[in-house]
Amino acid sequence: MSTPIPRPGQHLPGPPQTVDPAQIHAEVDQLLAGLDGVGPADFGDADLPGQARVLERAHEVLVQALATVDKI
Repeated sequence: MSTPIPRPGQHLPGPPQTVDPAQIHAEVDQLLAGLDGVGPADFGDADLPGQARVLERAHEVLVQALATVDKI
């Protein structure tokens, strides 16, 4: 008789969460839509701190999705 191997995050409290890939894609696409049309030639006039905030938020969305999947 073998002992079951615990899954990552199984020890964390609360009900298991689910991830909807379409929702993640939509949220990240919406965040990145504001960055379209920005290229290397635009950096002189670009709002780099604003762009950095948008990219950081998109990163947070992806990290949270990965953490949720890891917990399942």
